[in-house]
Amino acid sequence: MAPEPQALCAALEAEGHAALFVGGCVRNTLLGAPVSDLDLATDAKPETVTVIAKKAGFRAIPTGIEHGTVTVLAGDEPIEVTTFRRDVATDGRRATVAFSSEVAEDAARRDFTMNALYCDARGEVVDPLGGLPDLEARRLRFIGDPSARIAEDYLRILRFFRFTAWYADPAHGIDAEGLAACAEGVEGLSKVSAERITAELMKLLAAPDPAPAVAAMAASGVLHQVLPGADAPALARFIHFAPAPDAVARLAALGGQRDGLRCSRAEERRADLLLTAAASLAPPAELGYRHGASDGFAATALRAAQTETVPPENAPAEAERGAAQRFPISAHDLTPDFSGPALGQRLKALEARWIGSDFTLTREELLAP
Repeated sequence: MAPEPQALCAALEAEGHAALFVGGCVRNTLLGAPVSDLDLATDAKPETVTVIAKKAGFRAIPTGIEHGTVTVLAGDEPIEVTTFRRDVATDGRRATVAFSSEVAEDAARRDFTMNALYCDARGEVVDPLGGLPDLEARRLRFIGDPSARIAEDYLRILRFFRFTAWYADPAHGIDAEGLAACAEGVEGLSKVSAERITAELMKLLAAPDPAPAVAAMAASGVLHQVLPGADAPALARFIHFAPAPDAVARLAALGGQRDGLRCSRAEERRADLLLTAAASLAPPAELGYRHGASDGFAATALRAAQTETVPPENAPAEAERGAAQRFPISAHDLTPDFSGPALGQRLKALEARWIGSDFTLTREELLAP
């Protein structure tokens, strides 16, 4: 049996080193939210971490050893173990770091107070910067001066909106000082790669309700910087009609020019399909038949959001009904009377008749002279 993460902490502590879980795994555990990644911070240097981990029966991989990170595998679960660091210099994209022996220095180089919480293997929280009250109140704040944190890495502008959408209490509103700093530093996003911007934007759109954060992005000029022409109110309407998290459909609802993003081909194709389907006059049942129940309803909701109307109340059920239909005619039914392009045209014509009948025409009725 593979060693557990706690065994790695015990091995580091046995050699006199700190071993503290940090960041998202601590934040989400305290919030009762799912934990996806384990990050461990230590005062041990990467070479020492490697030696201790292997001695304790772990496999250690030098994934980012020049930055102080060793990936330690606990079975199939990777643990990113990083030496305490402090920033020496930054250029808005990456930092030059030096190793540190102080957890407070490591905390000070992080982005938000709720992300600068540490916890040992026994569950004792270490809070060097007083971020625990912010987490308990679900208040998102930059560490120290927001403009300084943003200048260290301009991607933090998008992270501010993403974390606001996922973790902040809407009752507090968005942090005014942080929002002003994002607006002031918006041009710095031109230094950030399209891949990193796209990844942050899609994570934001996957939040339960990103509409308020996206509205703040629009007001600050950030949304126009990353997605020119985007329509934040249309996104809010779409989410009202189709609240289930769907980042790609929400990207389509935002509209705008996606040239500066780096979506996958599958994401691009689906966003374009939804926009094309929404622009058609097809009812929900036909959209469900052509694109499946989920995308059929999404296209219907998207059309309503764009036109500031309301989708039919039975749109989800109609999309489901359409998705369950099976066209009763095959190419074999039309040969040898039709072949080549004429065969395809005939199939399309019969399918249009069948759809126009609300899927009621039978095979015999469609084939009748």
